Amino acid sequence: MRPASPRVNQDRVQVRLLGAVADVPRERWNALLAPDATPFVDWRWLEALEGSGCASAESGWRPRHLALFRGGELVAASPAYLKEDSDGDFARDFDLADAVERAGRPYYPKLVVGVPFTPVTGRRLLVRPGEDWNGCAEALLDAARELARREGCSTLQILFPLEEEARALAALGLSPRVSHQYHWLNAGYGSYDDFLARFPSKRRHALRRERAAAAGQGVTIRTLRGEGLRDRRLARAAHDLHRATVDKLLWGRRWLNERFYERVFEAMPERLELVLAERGGRLVAGAFNVSSEQRLYGRYWGAFEELPFLHFNVCYYHSIDDCIRRGLTAFEGGAGGEHKLSRGFLPAATWSAHEFYDQRLAGALEGHLARETPERLAALARFAEESPVFKRLA
Repeated sequence: MRPASPRVNQDRVQVRLLGAVADVPRERWNALLAPDATPFVDWRWLEALEGSGCASAESGWRPRHLALFRGGELVAASPAYLKEDSDGDFARDFDLADAVERAGRPYYPKLVVGVPFTPVTGRRLLVRPGEDWNGCAEALLDAARELARREGCSTLQILFPLEEEARALAALGLSPRVSHQYHWLNAGYGSYDDFLARFPSKRRHALRRERAAAAGQGVTIRTLRGEGLRDRRLARAAHDLHRATVDKLLWGRRWLNERFYERVFEAMPERLELVLAERGGRLVAGAFNVSSEQRLYGRYWGAFEELPFLHFNVCYYHSIDDCIRRGLTAFEGGAGGEHKLSRGFLPAATWSAHEFYDQRLAGALEGHLARETPERLAALARFAEESPVFKRLA
């Protein structure tokens, strides 16, 4: 973690619960963000989720943000929500919930520290630069435990923290858990062809054929970013594309409404990207992405017309090429999707940290995670050593 500054004096600090991120000014919340913070803990992203009603009590996300003040100054915070289910948090804790409920005990409500609908790794304990990280973390954790007790929660979950945060939280008594996603990593490629050269010949030719499909279909693909995204028609297009996809899926969820897109496009266009696929001047597909200084995050895709390989061209190949040209270090394509493996995305560990409050079951659940976590880490290490995706480098 950050080098320790003088310890937090617990007598001088106060933790308050915020019913909305808008309860504190944007500049104070964002002053907590480290240079490597993701855009998803930016006040503007969280406010767009909450102000649009997407993350609200009515939608199953009751904001209970933990804010640490000293003398009226905000020095640390964590985005936190009370939930009665696991819909949209990507905790992948259905096995834990099932085990608890089979034992005749309630699993919900639970307290979640994380960002709604956003399975992206990033800092979850936001501590102002220069502050004592460990002291602030302990104060926030104590407040989370007290809140969980008061609300009758069976578990506290800190979802998608940095690995270093997860390990620090383990030292404070939480149980770490590991899962994985598929990320594209920039190995210093000078061009898209350099990236393709990593694949065996047969796979390389297949990827070239898939990418060439768009031109053969008369489809052009471009990326819009920055101030031009403040056009409300683009926010509406992003929403309509997303809705066109989720409505086709049996498990699709209408998590984000048009108001969210309007608010976030207006508030933080410098962090947003819209990939547009057009044919004959007509929009046929697109992807909504978010970027930091070093990473691109694929969020949502949609299509009004089904064309072979269109999804791969819009969501992967176009943006991989763009990442190489811009010198970005990584492209995170979101949760799930083993089809990403054959297209150059590799497994990357994601973390969570858990604490259980049902004394009859806590020991068994903690023991399960203690066995599971090293097994999953070992499996990821084996894959990294024996990866079948790329050619062996000399």
